[in-house]
Amino acid sequence: MSSLYLDESLDLTALTPGATVGLAGDEARHAVTVARVRAGERIAIGDGRGIVVRGVVTSTGQRELELEAEEVLVEEPPATRITLVQALAKGDRDELAVQAATELGVDAIVPWAASRSVSRWEGPKAEKGRQRWATIVREAVKQSIRSWLPSVSPVTTTAQLPERLAGARMLLLEPTAATPLSDLEADGRDLALVVGPEGGIAPAELEILVAAGAEPVRLGASVLRTSTAGPAAIAVLNSMLGRW
Repeated sequence: MSSLYLDESLDLTALTPGATVGLAGDEARHAVTVARVRAGERIAIGDGRGIVVRGVVTSTGQRELELEAEEVLVEEPPATRITLVQALAKGDRDELAVQAATELGVDAIVPWAASRSVSRWEGPKAEKGRQRWATIVREAVKQSIRSWLPSVSPVTTTAQLPERLAGARMLLLEPTAATPLSDLEADGRDLALVVGPEGGIAPAELEILVAAGAEPVRLGASVLRTSTAGPAAIAVLNSMLGRW
């Protein structure tokens, strides 16, 4: 399987098989000096907006390479988008959730400063944390060879979530909820999956979000870590939406 390299500045909309596309900058440097990509190898180049070009490398330089396109794959955006609202968590548990969710096809990610979050993104740390998650998302897209690059929003408070998710169907993962996630049926709205931190979603936050229209749902009898709950739920939603 060919490796995927991303360059969001490329315009691949008019590209056809047989044409040449160039990759430059840090992404090309990584391909040539770290991954040791050489002329004659097959790779893929994507724009992160639904287009992936597969072909043969024809030339390389220190910070550039050229690819002769063999096929141009265009993927339309999903009819129903899935957003993961992931609570900040200690250690790397939130990062593991973000990585796996991206590989599983999530369309957007919202970092959530829940009241029980041990980790805090405040001041300059807020943008640094967002950029860290964006880097994880980008690498996961490349690893899984996805054509769409999910967005990573600025960190959001509980009070801000209803406005940030306006128009989407909010699903709160809550172990005590009466409704299994697997019992839900798609209704045409985009989905926003809200996952709490290690201590779960605080009762006051549940009240705020339920009052804003959120639906508490559960995965099963066991209680999953915050690093695995979101990806597990996305797998269920993928089946519900016919993605899998």
